[in-house]
Amino acid sequence: MSVKIMADSACDLPYHFYEENGVILFPLKVQIDGTEYEDLKTIQPKQVYDAIRAGNLPKTSQASPAGFKEVFTELAKNKQEGIYIAFSSELSGTYQTAVMIAEQVKEEYPDLNLTIIDSKCASLGQGLLVMEAARMANENYSKEDILKDVHFRSQHMEHLFSVDDLDHLAKGGRVSKASAFIGGLLNIKPLLNVEDGKLVPIEKLRGKKKLHRRIVELMKERGEGFESQIVGISNADDEETAAEMKDMIIQELNPKDVVITSIGAAVGSHTGPGTLAIFFLNKQQS
Repeated sequence: MSVKIMADSACDLPYHFYEENGVILFPLKVQIDGTEYEDLKTIQPKQVYDAIRAGNLPKTSQASPAGFKEVFTELAKNKQEGIYIAFSSELSGTYQTAVMIAEQVKEEYPDLNLTIIDSKCASLGQGLLVMEAARMANENYSKEDILKDVHFRSQHMEHLFSVDDLDHLAKGGRVSKASAFIGGLLNIKPLLNVEDGKLVPIEKLRGKKKLHRRIVELMKERGEGFESQIVGISNADDEETAAEMKDMIIQELNPKDVVITSIGAAVGSHTGPGTLAIFFLNKQQS
């Protein structure tokens, strides 16, 4: 790999992806009952969802500054080019910490060739950026070409998702408590998206079937060139619903491919079990 690709665990790609593609992982931290874990490495999503169902509220924190320093220093020593695609700065301090550590490393190694990108994305929306960057790096594309692709995708990545309980997002400060005040009464399903890196509720629908139909409608309205793009679906301990959604998307939009992953321990600590999220591009590169 001519350019070293780095990502944090908020992109919700499985652990084997990093190993198979030579991507460096920066795990976010998850704390349950006073014990701190590393997302993907020492805790799995199911543990988080089981804890939430049992009434525990997991806490999360950003990736380790020491981990950033070790990797960035090694990159500088090896005189290698690097790209770190970070979790949206509106949802975590991880991006800002990485930038700060990179500046520290540059004091000792002024030639550090590292670009840190605020993806403004979350979960598999961020993951789709990482997947394509890793493919391009493994095919020896230039750093300039990879950055151009990442920037385009980050600006045009749509996030449509629904949670079973907006209280999880409100408690973690990810949406306002006023937005969360729709409750689980009457089978109301909130539909949210991401605007400039922030989570924004957009509609309320009654029932899962109406929600899924509306997601496909919005994909048709907002999306473009599905036959040549990969659609992402992430889910929080609800693979059956994710599979149903995949079938609907294939039938209605016929995308190049549909990738399903689990929402990881860090992101899942805020969304809670039962979350379903869809990711796609609203514009194709010319």
